[in-house]
Amino acid sequence: MTALNDFIAANEPLLRLGCFAGMLAAMMGAEALWPKRPGADRGHRWPRNAALVLLDTLAVRAVAWALPAFLPVAAAALAADRGWGLFPALGVDGWAAFLLTLVLFDLAIYAQHVAVHYIPVLWRLHRVHHTDLAFDTTTGVRFHPLEILLSIAIKVGLVLMLGAPAAAVVVFEVVLNATSLFNHANLALPGWLDAALRRVLVTPDMHRVHHSVHRDETDSNFGFNLSVWDRLFGTYRAQPRDGHDAMALGVGGFRDPARLGLGGLLVQPFRKP
Repeated sequence: MTALNDFIAANEPLLRLGCFAGMLAAMMGAEALWPKRPGADRGHRWPRNAALVLLDTLAVRAVAWALPAFLPVAAAALAADRGWGLFPALGVDGWAAFLLTLVLFDLAIYAQHVAVHYIPVLWRLHRVHHTDLAFDTTTGVRFHPLEILLSIAIKVGLVLMLGAPAAAVVVFEVVLNATSLFNHANLALPGWLDAALRRVLVTPDMHRVHHSVHRDETDSNFGFNLSVWDRLFGTYRAQPRDGHDAMALGVGGFRDPARLGLGGLLVQPFRKP
């Protein structure tokens, strides 16, 4: 386990970039072959969403340059060096610590997602993600830089609290990025496959409900990786009331494309509808 930790920590940037690029290309290809809904305004949306990814990355790297332990994998190395966290205190290590990290981090992301919907100041940040008027794999990377920094800070705090192993932290981040690209994909899965997958994983049809313009549907299906949390905590909704083909996406008051340029998205948290 120590060797795996060292290998993953040493190759973290390459692993993350390679998995992200590979999954993005795979989902774009799958969407072209088996689209669920007609594509919408890719010429404007895709460059805009890609620009947000670039700004998010620059923001995280700038903060990490000033505070090296701000990155979750760096925080994991610090916790391991100092013996911090619940896992060392309880004698939990090896594969037990690895698997518990994956499960507890997924639960934490679910809880964070619920929080950013119900705490008004956080919803203003998260709203940028929901104002995409179409739903495809690039929606899965459309986040305001301040929300990304908040998410990183929460993960760093969780790493230090648990004493999570670096390998598990990197694997979770890779899986989280991949599943976000998958469950936002404009992908038509066969009904039987969707039904089978969503018993464990969040599928595109399941997560599309979460992007409905109807607020009661927006406030459902919060999971990113595992579907169990929505079922367990009563936030699961099987289908949108208007059907997947007819459902409207976005946020009421922010559906004017003229307000959804890159500049508009960056200042959107500070604007009212």
